[in-house]
Amino acid sequence: MKKKLACMLLMGTLALSMAACGNGQDKNTGAATENSVESTEGTVESTGTSVESTEAGNTGTPLQNAKKAVTDALGDDYWPDSEIPEEMLNETYGVSADLYDAYLGECPMISVNVDTLLIIHAKDGKVEDVENALNTYRDSLVNDTMQYPMNLGKIQASRVERIGDYVCFVQLGADTSSVEEQGDEAVITYCQEQNELALEAIRQTLE
Repeated sequence: MKKKLACMLLMGTLALSMAACGNGQDKNTGAATENSVESTEGTVESTGTSVESTEAGNTGTPLQNAKKAVTDALGDDYWPDSEIPEEMLNETYGVSADLYDAYLGECPMISVNVDTLLIIHAKDGKVEDVENALNTYRDSLVNDTMQYPMNLGKIQASRVERIGDYVCFVQLGADTSSVEEQGDEAVITYCQEQNELALEAIRQTLE
């Protein structure tokens, strides 16, 4: 009888020990699972930060970014709305394809307006050639007596400027009617201010 009682006590003790071990394993497993979730959440947060940083940066080409800077600076006073094709760049502006490796040019679709933005990235050693070609084009406009009177101020105020390996021609001003009553000099001054706004925006982007 004593032997049976001893055996029953021994079996009960073993059962309790096994149950305790099982509970310990469950707790460890639970802790491991919780740590895994925390680690995963940390990874998601890091990925989110990386995406935000990418979306905040400029994604266009330098020329596209420069044009965007100009349109942001001028707003509704930016009138060019038609691309200048390569043929026109060569035949009208005198800049042949062997002088540049990229450009962005826009002018108004309506020929009565003369607002123009042209940014050319010259090839190595060709910056001066591009600058000379654009200055020759500008001189031809200034000396053209057949221009519309309303465009004379814009033409006089137009500028050719070198910014590093880029050469710009800006002839902007949009609607000058608000200053026309003040005389030709007032129109020229107004257009010069608009051109300077555009050039400063380009400098900030390309320099």
